[in-house]
Amino acid sequence: MLAGRLDVRTRAFSVAEVPTPVPGRGEVRIKVGAAGVCLSDVHLIDGPLRPLYLPGDVVTLGHEVAGTVDVVGPEVTAWAVGQRVLLQAGELRGGAVYTRGVDYDGGWAEYAVAREHTLVAIGDDLPFEQACFIPDAVSTPWAAITATAQVLPGRSAGVWGVGGLGAHAISLLRLVGAAPIIAVDPLPTARERALAFGADFALDPADPRLEQQLSQATGGAGLSYAFDFAGVEAVREQAIATLGKLGKLILVGLTDKPVVIKDGTRFSYLQQQVLGHYGSEPAHVEQLVGLVAAGRVDFARSVSELLPLSEAVTAVEHLRSKTGNPIRIVLVP
Repeated sequence: MLAGRLDVRTRAFSVAEVPTPVPGRGEVRIKVGAAGVCLSDVHLIDGPLRPLYLPGDVVTLGHEVAGTVDVVGPEVTAWAVGQRVLLQAGELRGGAVYTRGVDYDGGWAEYAVAREHTLVAIGDDLPFEQACFIPDAVSTPWAAITATAQVLPGRSAGVWGVGGLGAHAISLLRLVGAAPIIAVDPLPTARERALAFGADFALDPADPRLEQQLSQATGGAGLSYAFDFAGVEAVREQAIATLGKLGKLILVGLTDKPVVIKDGTRFSYLQQQVLGHYGSEPAHVEQLVGLVAAGRVDFARSVSELLPLSEAVTAVEHLRSKTGNPIRIVLVP
């Protein structure tokens, strides 16, 4: 079968022929219907992100995967051939989180093997190209909003970085009743997208009037929640300055740079918080699948581009260069 393979030592990535995997005890093989291309995949190829538990040097990328059960391994009773499923982006093994497509082979392939407990059933009305990126691109902001920030309805929220995760964060914040929702992004096209996804305001972080604009948007109260989806040091510094009393800064974007609080007295006086966030739990993915089935969310407009698996190298370059201002590029075997 074809698979998008990365050598983590040399950073060489290519689509190559590899043996079709056979599921073992407690495993299921799925025929991949679609797989999302995430910025984390680009970071793996370029080097800033490295596997922690990969046993060898080569891995099939892809942690956002959906498809059809193709073969059921020994002792598997919960799944049957033909069922439509998506795969959780990772799993817990011995107290450590192993990520699909990072620490073990993922779904940039014609077939993928998964442990049976990592499958989630999806309905016939949810296309694979939309289902595949619910784990991560949607579940990560959903978990950040509902679990880490614990956003309350009627409270203001700012979103820095309206890419794949930030765009979904805006629509999910609207779903839970945050108001107003303020998007901050340097790209005019991203600001336009933010408004289309439900933001009440879309501002340029380079505008010298930004703090004044945010103050006006929140009636002078400042933000209750500020989400950093960019992973940029300057963003965090800017976001902290816009928080109001009891305001929370939620760090979703990843960076190894320090968090700087310039006015520590103000931060303490207003009882503000900085909260780290990473990924999501299996329950968050299941919640989102339920919300799709209930007609509360729709990810059709999130699919920026469909490319065949054979063009995975092109897909990576399009995301790296932000060609077409993508939300999610999806590979189809």
